[in-house]
Amino acid sequence: MSMGERALRVGITCYPTVGGSGVLASSLGEDLARRGHEVHFISYERPFRLSPNIPRLHFHPVVINDYELFKYPDYTLPLSVRMAEVSWEHRLDVLHVHYAVPHATAAILARSMLPLDRQPRVVTTLHGTDTTLLGHDPGYGPAIRHALACSDAVTTVSHHLREETQRVLGFHGAMEVIHNFHEPRQPRRSRDEVRRELGVEDEVVVFHSSNLRPLKRIGLLLETVSRIQPRESFKLVVLAGGSFAPFLSDLARLGLENRVIVRENVHDIEDYLLGVDLGLFTSELESFCLGILEGMCFGCPSVSTRVGGIPEVVADGVTGVLVPSSDPEVIASAVMELIRDPARRAALGLAARRRARECFSAETIVPRYEALYRAACGRPPRGM
Repeated sequence: MSMGERALRVGITCYPTVGGSGVLASSLGEDLARRGHEVHFISYERPFRLSPNIPRLHFHPVVINDYELFKYPDYTLPLSVRMAEVSWEHRLDVLHVHYAVPHATAAILARSMLPLDRQPRVVTTLHGTDTTLLGHDPGYGPAIRHALACSDAVTTVSHHLREETQRVLGFHGAMEVIHNFHEPRQPRRSRDEVRRELGVEDEVVVFHSSNLRPLKRIGLLLETVSRIQPRESFKLVVLAGGSFAPFLSDLARLGLENRVIVRENVHDIEDYLLGVDLGLFTSELESFCLGILEGMCFGCPSVSTRVGGIPEVVADGVTGVLVPSSDPEVIASAVMELIRDPARRAALGLAARRRARECFSAETIVPRYEALYRAACGRPPRGM
């Protein structure tokens, strides 16, 4: 059976913690398995969104030893050895790694440990911080460029990120833009049940979901909602992929204790998205912003800053509102307009759901990864 016909054997490595890259990698692995491919996740923990008991989907933990010889525990070398072991034992065709360091670096080392006829192709997906943060660091930039140059294929999650990678890292090799996708799981509760749990009645429920990293500008988010009038017209639900404790003093300072509801480390985000009305994202930079897309899948439009790859996700004025300003008064004004206009909010939401299905579904995106894998497998390993 030719490579173009048979099922593929794919290894996937991602950060297993809450975050867009892990959600994307988990969804991709699950969908590949459902399409008949063998998928092997390799990481120090099972990814948090990875469903159990899916046929053809396997998890291989990486054991990290904390030797006194090293000042800091090393992950790259144990990961590379585990990648090589899984590749050999399961005859992997592809190692698809999410983030250049340490994952692509480990995959390239793992590939070199194996005989030529058993070497998997290394596919590296950039999600953002390997370019926008680590790419500026002289201690990481050269390693990232090397990892990309040695990868058999490189993808970015937006055109913006591809351009930034070329600018910041000076890498001008082939990079295919494959946007993120999202396939929502079936909510376990109804909209009314979710809203009862949140303690909301007729208020418009504004939501924000993120890992609360500095680039998300949670301080600006809270400054923005503090300016929304009347206050009784809304509540903000923060679906936090981390601890919200550092921002509690801001809630008190802004008098938002009764307007903000926080849910930390939410795995089944679909339950809450069923009960919300409008997204709010005040990021300083985004390569894509999966949180916006997750809301779109439930017919929820968003107000967001016009930064990075967000304009590739949101059709301004059609599926949401992009604000070309970081002024909390300006952002709050855009939110208030939609709170006061339920008909427009509904029209934006309907278009958002349609755009999510047509442009950012598994049916649209996953075949592009399959084609990329097969093309890479049809070429000799990079550097050979």
